[in-house]
Formats: sequence, C-alpha cells, structure tokens
Amino acid sequence: MAESVSVVIPTRNRPLLVVRAVRSVLAQTHPVKEVVVVIDGADDATVEALEAVGDARLRWIVLQERGGSNHARNAGAQSSSSDWIAFLDDDDEWLPRKIEMQLAVAGDCDVVSCRFFAQSSNDIMIWPKRLPAAREKFGDYLFARHSIFNGEAAIITSTLMVRRDLFCAMPFSTTLRRHQDTDWVIRATSRGARIAYAPQALVKFDDETGRVRISTSYDWRQSLEWIRSIQSLLGQRAYAGFVLTSIGPAASDKRQWRAFSLLLREALTKGRPTFLHLALYLGMWIFPQNTRQRLRAAVSTLPWRKTMMLRRQESRT
Repeated sequence: MAESVSVVIPTRNRPLLVVRAVRSVLAQTHPVKEVVVVIDGADDATVEALEAVGDARLRWIVLQERGGSNHARNAGAQSSSSDWIAFLDDDDEWLPRKIEMQLAVAGDCDVVSCRFFAQSSNDIMIWPKRLPAAREKFGDYLFARHSIFNGEAAIITSTLMVRRDLFCAMPFSTTLRRHQDTDWVIRATSRGARIAYAPQALVKFDDETGRVRISTSYDWRQSLEWIRSIQSLLGQRAYAGFVLTSIGPAASDKRQWRAFSLLLREALTKGRPTFLHLALYLGMWIFPQNTRQRLRAAVSTLPWRKTMMLRRQESRT
C-alpha cells in the first residue's frame, strides 16, 4: 500500500500566495491525503480564498492567537494523520512530481529533501549544488563551505518531508526566529535520523533579493547565540564557516564594525577556518552588499555558468 502524505502550510494575510501554494500540492502526481493550512490568527480574507478552492482534501485551522510559523507548523502536524508530513511555505511552490520523486528515494530514511529552484529578479539557480556525502554530519555538510558561490549546500522548509512519528516526538522549536528548519534537521540527524535527497529540483523557492523575511531581517547576535547552542554537533571547520560566512554578512551589511573582531575571534578560537572562509569574510567587510550582489549576478549570467547548471539538471532528470 502506498504511503500517505499530509501537507502543512502556515500562512497569514497572504490569500493569493497561499492559494497558489495549495494548488501546487493538489496537482501532485502522487495524490496527497490532505492539505492542512494553518492560519496564524484571524484572517477572513485567507479563509474566503481557501473556501473557493473546492477540494475535499483541503482543510484549514485558524489559531486563536498568533504564535509564529513554527507554532503553526507544529499545530498542523499534530492534527495530521498520514505516514509522512511534508511542509510548504505559503510563498513557495512545488513541481508536480515532488512527492512522487521523494517517496521513490525515501526507503527506510526518516527525512527526505530535494533540490530547489532559487528564484530572484536576476536569475534562477538550482540549489544545493552538491548533496551530503555518506556519513557526513549534516551540520558539516551545510557550513563547511568549499565554494565562493551561494547554494553549495542547502535545505529549506519547503523541501522537507518527515515521518510523522519522528516529527511529533521532536517538533520544530518555537523560540527560534531564524534557522528553524536547519536547527531541526541538524538535531534530528545527530540523534540518528536518516536523511535522503531526491536529486531533482522539485520546489520553486522565492529568494528575491531585498525582500523582507524573518530570515533576512534579523540581529546577527541571534545567529551567534544559536550556533553556540549546537557547537557540539558540528566540526570545527563547519563552526568557523558559519560564523564567518553566514553571520559575517549580517553584521557587515549593517556596517557594525565592532562585530568584525568579535566574530573573527569566535571563529579562530572555537573553530578552524579555511583560507576561503577568511577571504570571504574579509571581502564581505571590504565590499558593500550591493557590490557583492552585482558581482554574483554578473557571474551567474556568464554563458559557461548557465550551460554547466543546465547540464547538471538534465543529468538528474
């Protein structure tokens, strides 16, 4: 018997976007059992838009008090009844074969992800560029950076499909404002959960530069506090890589110069930075964010880069 899948979508005040996300789920080649939209607080416009969809698999929960996206995801997961729970953010979309291709590689794994299309006004990139190696710690995969380009290693909430028993025993943190999906996967895999990736890009992720998200509008100190809390789950190179190339940009973009020495000292004393980490960190402080974005956009549009990305995607499909 085919395994069943419930889909959880948190939302608030974005009726057009959430309906688009819902329709991408209902169009899956492997039919899902149910779509649970969790509305984070009173929102009549979203309820009205969902009522117009007209599919018996769709239901929604309106939370009485706002608790944030992870609280909404946890509530939706608890109310689900399938073998698997798949998560989708309301501003992202799935390609039609997303669930089919993930179930095909799931085997006896507990978590399944996939590649995704990172869409911006400049380009569409396929991330992650490489998948985790066998027996590679997931935190090391994400943060021990080897490339100057973004997207070498990645995971986002909208790619996650998780066994329900595992998730109900270990829900998302409701105290973190950033890194929620990354935190969950690192902690789950450190406790023995097995993860697989479908090699195809199966999700459209809106990565519009300059767009205000929780993940792009935050205090870098929150990320430093978080990475310190999971230091024991990471290798030294991964720890230094995250401090310098993930926290570093958040501080340098705001030109908070007192953070320069603090973060550098953190990476040197508690981690093992590579030459690439140090070079990228210095570049982030020397060149403003707009300059870096223009350079990345220019490189990503070079013919050899586009040809290489196309060949990689064709080889996976």
